[in-house]
Amino acid sequence: MGGFFGVASKDDCMFDLYFGTDYHSHLGTRRAGLAVYSQDKGFTKAIHSIENSPFRTKFDKDFGQMKGQLGIGCISDYEPQPIVVRSHHGTFAITTVGKITNIDNILKELTGKKNLQFYEMSNGDINPTELVAAIINQKDNLIEGIQYAQEIIEGSMTMLVMTQAGIYAARDRMGRTPVAIGKKEGAHCVSFESFAYLNLGYGAERELGPGEIVVVTPDAVHTLVKPGSDMKICTFLWVYYGYPTSSYEGVSVEKMRCDCGARLAQRDEEKPDIVAGVPDSGLAHAIGYANHSGIPFGRPFIKYTPTWPRSFTPTVQSQRNLIAKMKLIPVHELIHDKSLLLIDDSIVRGTQLGETTEFLYQSGAKEVHIRPACPPIMFGCKYLNFSRSSSEMELITRRVLKEIEDEGKQINLADYVDPDTPEYADMVERIRKKLNFTSLKFQRLDDMIESVGIDKCKLCTYCWNGEE
Repeated sequence: MGGFFGVASKDDCMFDLYFGTDYHSHLGTRRAGLAVYSQDKGFTKAIHSIENSPFRTKFDKDFGQMKGQLGIGCISDYEPQPIVVRSHHGTFAITTVGKITNIDNILKELTGKKNLQFYEMSNGDINPTELVAAIINQKDNLIEGIQYAQEIIEGSMTMLVMTQAGIYAARDRMGRTPVAIGKKEGAHCVSFESFAYLNLGYGAERELGPGEIVVVTPDAVHTLVKPGSDMKICTFLWVYYGYPTSSYEGVSVEKMRCDCGARLAQRDEEKPDIVAGVPDSGLAHAIGYANHSGIPFGRPFIKYTPTWPRSFTPTVQSQRNLIAKMKLIPVHELIHDKSLLLIDDSIVRGTQLGETTEFLYQSGAKEVHIRPACPPIMFGCKYLNFSRSSSEMELITRRVLKEIEDEGKQINLADYVDPDTPEYADMVERIRKKLNFTSLKFQRLDDMIESVGIDKCKLCTYCWNGEE
């Protein structure tokens, strides 16, 4: 996914920038970067890999050396950023969060123009943030350029653009990702996560609307492009991505997860010995389930974090599975001969949850009932980097449907999205058997939406029902 943090301050912004960016470490696993501007030194930046160690250990030296009144930082799960660009707009730094699904078409259009080139990253891809900067540079001023980028990019694109005058913050056209503004005396900040500025002394000012563009200075936040009326914010922000202390559109992540777990319990007749959550995002869902059902909440396994931080997540799937397993330490007294009901945020490929279930059986569990906190994922995300799956066939739902199709049955996806059809029940039962769960019941889409409490038309649910 990725996250960002920006500061415009009358004094040096580096302290706030350093820790505000660090507070986004749960959103990305690959790279992090900082860029600052001072009248004395101009633009300076630093980018480091965070694949094998957390943010602060990589940026300690930069923290002592970089100074400025304006700064932007990012945590990235993909490209190195922020980048600093020199153009007819002057020099600016830019960081982005989003996904460009029509990148080939945009490249074809841009590279047909004179004197325009792109550097390949180590994997041969074009840096999407560099591409966004190139799009912005096609127009006569920054605001028109940012709007142009929002118009031609399919997918989503939220960005921070830092000039000598201030920080331009632009929320993606449909508001799929959040942008929160904080304020304290002599400074403003702009943040993906609303909690990231609270311990730095900022109070919440407001959230940007879909497509809104503002310029942030130490003294004020001025709207340059008014927000649109339509919004499709990603529901997975509440289910999985968001940190528990965050809120989006005024809805608390932790409260939503507790409500979501309670709604799971309302429709369940299972009576296990213990309700548990898969750390970390499944815990609040499990607490909500336990509180509503009266079944004790427990932690039959604990995630070992001192030397296995969230940021250490290899890009190779087989290594991710192994690391996920190595992090979990069993509490045998809460597992042996017990019936466990386990709540995870979702089932994507199914590999890790299947291995966790096997781990519990090997540790003496009598039964392992699985209750994902969201419906079956049926479609790969077109709008955000929720998953870098190369094919929808990596989704366990699609693999099961392929098996059904190979048996000679015609597949109508709508039948497998509806939780009240026999086709849906058959798919879920096949997943259960494949992953060796005692029982499996997914959260219903209508219950999940009710848990968020926002009008359905303002939520993106594409990965579950394929609706644009």
